[in-house]
Parts: sequence; C-alpha cells; structure tokens
Amino acid sequence: MTGSPGRLTLAQEPRADDLLSRDPFALLVGMLLDQQFPMERAFAGPALIAERLGTDRLDPRQLLELTEDHLIAIMTGPPAVHRYPASMGGRVRDLAEHVVHHYDADASALWQGVGTGAELLARLRALPGFGVQKARIFLALLGKQLGVRPEGWREAAGDYGLEGFRSVADVVDAQSLQKVRDHKRAVKEAAKAARR
Repeated sequence: MTGSPGRLTLAQEPRADDLLSRDPFALLVGMLLDQQFPMERAFAGPALIAERLGTDRLDPRQLLELTEDHLIAIMTGPPAVHRYPASMGGRVRDLAEHVVHHYDADASALWQGVGTGAELLARLRALPGFGVQKARIFLALLGKQLGVRPEGWREAAGDYGLEGFRSVADVVDAQSLQKVRDHKRAVKEAAKAARR
C-alpha cells in the first residue's frame, strides 16, 4: 500500500483528512460515524463538527459542555453530519464522556503503552458504539496506517489485520477506497446467495 505513515486519506478531502491525521479523538469519532453511511462522509464528519464549533480540533470536554439540543443542531447541519443526526449525536457525546472519564480526554491514551493486541481490542470494545467488528477494524487501522502494533495486533484484528482491501483500514487513496467498496459488495452478494 502507498500513503504516508500517519497521513490518513479516509475522508478523501484534505481538510477533513488533516484533522483525522492529527487528532486521535476526531479519528475515533469518524470511526463511530462509519455506520449506515458512506465511509468518506462519515470520516469527514469530525471536520464538520469542529468547523461548527469554531475550532481546529475536537475536544471531548468541549462536546460534553454542549446542551443536547446544541449538539443535535450541530449534527443536523445542513449538511447533516450523519443520516441519523440525533442518535449519532448521542453516541458522539457518550464516546466523549468515556474518553474524558477513562483517558483524561486524551484519545491516544487508548493505544499508547498497550501491551498486546488483545488488550487493545478489549479497550476498543469498551468504547460506546464500538462492537467487536468496529473495534477490530479500528485496531487494523491503527496497525496498518499509524504504526500502532502491539504484540498480536494482527491476530486481534482478525481478517481486518490481513493484507488486502477489506475495510477502512486499507484505504490510502481513491483506488484503494474503490477496492474496499468492491470487496464489501462481493461479501454482501455472497451472503445473499448463501441465504437463497
């Protein structure tokens, strides 16, 4: 794969990708929003939120200071940050609260100094809105693109730790994004055929 270490291209938009590359909490929020929504729009969401807050990063403490109505208004736009702005706004707030209370508002503390891939997976699974699949994909993203590779990280990431074009962890440019889309489509078609 090509791409600069630590320079993400998940949103396929330079301003949004810059935020994801330098703000670990923004990256977590992008991963949270990557659900029932086009991947690049989900990962552009943190930049929209930051812009509407008038800041150049996402501070989980600042998000917790917002009223629920204010956060929903930010999520609603236009354009909307997600197709489900109210429910995803609540999830963003829950994620911010977890990072503030468990990691002193420093999202990178989730993976700094972690001993094993299994330990990192457990930390990610404890995040609000992160099931096992989302946690494994994010772990693979950390390992493949950000150099966070505790012992056993590939095994903990499951199939997402393998080389190929399976998930957002493998997106480094427009071509790899298309390959990931093609892979997901093939998986869905195979699952549909198996149910027949």
